[in-house]
Order: sequence, then C-alpha cells, then structure tokens
Amino acid sequence: MSRIGKQPISLNEKVEFSINADNVVTIKGEKGSDSLKVDPSIKIEKKENELWVTRSSEAKQDRSLHGLYRSLINNMVEGVTNGYKKELEIIGVGYRASLSGDVLELNLGFSHPIYFVAPDDIELEVDTKSRKNPTVIITGINKELVGQVSAKIRSLRPPEPYKGKGIRYVDEWVRRKAGKSAAKA
Repeated sequence: MSRIGKQPISLNEKVEFSINADNVVTIKGEKGSDSLKVDPSIKIEKKENELWVTRSSEAKQDRSLHGLYRSLINNMVEGVTNGYKKELEIIGVGYRASLSGDVLELNLGFSHPIYFVAPDDIELEVDTKSRKNPTVIITGINKELVGQVSAKIRSLRPPEPYKGKGIRYVDEWVRRKAGKSAAKA
C-alpha cells in the first residue's frame, strides 16, 4: 500500500466535493473551484469529512497513480481553502518591476522592457515598500500553475553567481563564485 495514498484527505465544512461519471473530481471552496480528471483505476470515496483514495489492483501502474492522485487532490483542497503563494525578489542596479492592470512590466538590464501577462487563475502583485529590492508576489489556487508562472518569470533573468543579480525566490540561496580579481592573488 502506498504510504501517501493510504492517508485520508480531510475536508472542512466549507469545501464541497463532487465526482461525476467521467471520473472528474471537482472541489469548491472559499477561494474558487478546481477540477481534475482521475484515472479510471483510482476510486475516490467520501466518508464523513474525509476523502479516501483507493486503487483497483496491485498492478505497477495503479500503485504509481495511487499516491499521485491522492497528492493532487490534497493540493486542490489546500488550494481552494488557503491558496498558494510564491515570492520572487528582483536584485540588481536598475532592475525594476511594475504592474499595470494584468500586465507585469520588468526592466532587467536588457535594452527593452519585458511584459508578462499572467494566466486567468493567477494574481500578480508587486511590492516595493517592505523590502530593499522589489518583490513580485504570485498567488492562486492551483499549486502547479503558481509554480509554473513563478519559474517562467524567474527564467527571464536567473540569478548569476558572481554578483547575484537577477530574479530569485525570496528563500533561495545563490552560490557565489570569486571573480577574476580573486584569481590573481
């Protein structure tokens, strides 16, 4: 039995769960709703305020999907109740970020500004007050989409190892290298 798959998913009173004949799971909560198509070999049952994910056989494919779908459904429940948030810090002289409507404008040392339009389910926010460097805050109910958007923004100018300039996650540690002047000594 999968260690992750056999754990129940707890639901609070504000979360609604439904599954239709096509094996599409829909979870609705305070922040919104999310849906996921589940493999036919995986069964999802609601007992009291808990969801139980079971598999139909002990085949290798079914065993591998068991823990996966339990984690995906748990992430959906967590997303519609609390939501997900990633913070990116922009470090560098002259590097700026501003938000106008739904468009994020980034000045990252290129000869032109970069405009980034977020998907519909993602909310962007730029904070320039609380920290020394500008911070881009990405929030949403879908964990995968929040991570994907934050990775895409980070890939526009990843942190470089000599001065540490670029876009990085707030809790990310960048390994620094010694430059040419350190090699002469």
